[in-house]
Amino acid sequence: MNPVETCRALGDPIRWRIVRLVSHDALCVCELADILGMPQSSVSSHVQVIRRAGLLESEKCEKWTYFRVQAKFLKLFRALEAGIEKPEPTWAEDDSKTHARLTAREGSCCPGPKQLARPRRSSSSSLRS
Repeated sequence: MNPVETCRALGDPIRWRIVRLVSHDALCVCELADILGMPQSSVSSHVQVIRRAGLLESEKCEKWTYFRVQAKFLKLFRALEAGIEKPEPTWAEDDSKTHARLTAREGSCCPGPKQLARPRRSSSSSLRS
């Protein structure tokens, strides 16, 4: 892990939101774009910065690629988030949109991941409260 690349990847508000979203559930770029209300190309650019820092694992499923934070970085993210005194208002909205998007996944264009859909060894791996 390169600490400079890691800090760069987490140092942008949009990338931090993406990390929060994929810290528990594997999501594809189109799902992230829907949740964040951003163009897919912008979300994809942010995901690539996070990916180049080595923070994400991915799974290709048909024409979609799903991303999730690597388990070895979850403790770091939890510690960083625990140090935040006042959560961003967008986080609760992001969580709500993620839940709705995952609920609608079966009827959407995204088939969902197979390997990354498996639960992590620890069920307390989510950054969400």
